[in-house]
Amino acid sequence: MSWARSFLNLISLTWFWSVIQNDFKTGNIDLEGCMRLLEKMQIPFDEAHVTHIFKKTVDKHSGHIISMEDFKAIYRAIVHRSEFQELFRAYSPDGKILPDSQLIKFLVKEQFYTEATEATAFELISKYEPIDEVRKKKQMSFEGFVRYMNSDECSIFKSQHKTIYQDMNQPLCDYFISSSHNTYLIADQLMGPSHLWGYTSALLKGCRCLEIDCWDGSNNEPVVYHGHTLTSKIPFRSVIHVIDKYAFMSSAYPLVLSLENHCSPKQQEVMANCLKSILGDKLLSSPLGGETEMTRLPSPEALKFKVLIKNKKVGTIEEGMLRTGDTTAAEATDTGAETVAETGAETEDISESELLSDEETDDTTPIYRSKSPSKRKGDRRTSSPPPSKKSKVKKPKIAIALSDLVVYTKSSKFVSFEHSLENQKCYENNSIGEAKARKFVKHSAKEFISHTTRFITRIYPRGTRMTSSNYNPQEFWNVGCQMVALNFQTPGTQMELQDGKFLDNGGCGYVLKPEFLRDRNTTFTPKNVGAYSKPMSLSIRLISGHQLPPSSLSKTNKADPLVQIEIYGVPEDQAKKKSSVVKSNALCPKWNETFSFNIQVPELAMIRFCVEDEVSLVNNEFLGQYTLPVLSLNTGYRNIPLLTREGIKIESASLFAHIWYY
Repeated sequence: MSWARSFLNLISLTWFWSVIQNDFKTGNIDLEGCMRLLEKMQIPFDEAHVTHIFKKTVDKHSGHIISMEDFKAIYRAIVHRSEFQELFRAYSPDGKILPDSQLIKFLVKEQFYTEATEATAFELISKYEPIDEVRKKKQMSFEGFVRYMNSDECSIFKSQHKTIYQDMNQPLCDYFISSSHNTYLIADQLMGPSHLWGYTSALLKGCRCLEIDCWDGSNNEPVVYHGHTLTSKIPFRSVIHVIDKYAFMSSAYPLVLSLENHCSPKQQEVMANCLKSILGDKLLSSPLGGETEMTRLPSPEALKFKVLIKNKKVGTIEEGMLRTGDTTAAEATDTGAETVAETGAETEDISESELLSDEETDDTTPIYRSKSPSKRKGDRRTSSPPPSKKSKVKKPKIAIALSDLVVYTKSSKFVSFEHSLENQKCYENNSIGEAKARKFVKHSAKEFISHTTRFITRIYPRGTRMTSSNYNPQEFWNVGCQMVALNFQTPGTQMELQDGKFLDNGGCGYVLKPEFLRDRNTTFTPKNVGAYSKPMSLSIRLISGHQLPPSSLSKTNKADPLVQIEIYGVPEDQAKKKSSVVKSNALCPKWNETFSFNIQVPELAMIRFCVEDEVSLVNNEFLGQYTLPVLSLNTGYRNIPLLTREGIKIESASLFAHIWYY
């Protein structure tokens, strides 16, 4: 046995030297060479950590270069993690090699991979074992085991959820839809710049509902910006060009353009023209199969690669089809359509209070009313009384050309749940401001859920959020709201929940709602889950961290890390647990602490791992986080990637945990 072990040691060393010897041909290497070599070996590393270990190594012999032996020590400090060694030794007969039979045992017992076979083991060995001699014998060395444990296959996020696995043939209203608010902004909504990057980045993130605030521009060219503010303006035409380019790059499923339309009929016609000429066949301008009597929305699958326009609409779908000369339309049943077309009777009388709270202003554009001139001494003029709340004002006309592009996403003013139940068509959507929606969640959750089982409902942030801050989307997902629109440009826990939610189902921007939020006869409410509870007992053993970002206050590679594990879901499931603090160690902190959660409605629950540096007893610095749906959790020993506040993966940083639930 000792002979075999020596031989394996020799093979391992021979492999290691053969990989690095070329880099040492001309002598010892410096820090830059060390990093180049780690890159060549495909070892993810944090520069601060490598620099610190390198300096400690060269300080021993007071130089600026290292030998092959020194590099081996640096490599081991970064790659050979003790927690992996313990696991490896538990299954390796000699502490050096894992035969395929033992690898299968590890997969079944520890990773809950019950269907693992010889073929599974061989596939992993072929993929991750770097040493030829070991691979040919269908074995795995510790080097291969480390690579496997660090791979996506051992990620906390279920690999099957990285693909589209849900039923995509249900009506649109049965899905949570990734939705952006004020998509053109890349900073705050008062003075920040409007930029095409807002649309590009949202689309690349898989967003499926973009907002476009349209205003009259010079030379008869509509512009996009946050009206009545100092935000900059971008041409509507340019926005549509960008959307055309990136619309289906991250997802094939339908894209909704939510128009906040402040344009004159003349410029609305320009908008309609732009949409048709630029988007071409992508633009959905008539119902699928020419059907006009709609009782149910089509599915995301049926609308693949289509762009839908969300805006006010004049008259019925049938009338619109007759105007556009769609011969597949059913026969006209009255002359209403002709009257509208001839007279342009798109103006409706509406009270001022209704106009100002309508979803077309999205409640986020500050409304500036000019004050009535006060009565001055010697001034015979009297000020006109301000219009009463119920006085009638003319609402901006809707151009027929634009109206006819609206098919399944007609903006319809929300009056009440009762009114919607009696009058609203399945293709009419409501936009509700967060404050009003929150009141409904609190006082009318049952009616709210009944509403969202039937109609697409969009929630948007209140207008006083001048810094473009975000509300917590979870409370609106809990009642089945489909389009919970957030400011994608504003990092924070709210956007982390949004990103985590839509990691699911292949990141396609559509996530099927749980059955109890689709059933029109449901009695579920977030505060009374009743028979809909499917309790999950979740246990997380937080083992360690690896190459965590150092504290911004550290001059080396140090931090005092702690981990917060948070559950977001129905009120009963909300929970937050915190690990102890590991002092002065961001390279390889170890916790070995177990946290337990009882989750009543796992279908709606999200879990967030947040790593912080304890700066003081009252102040922590954010280092990284990862958020995902509870039902996307993998069981077994799992690595948890970490993302920046902006949602960018920190390549080298991770947590290591054991996940178990029943």
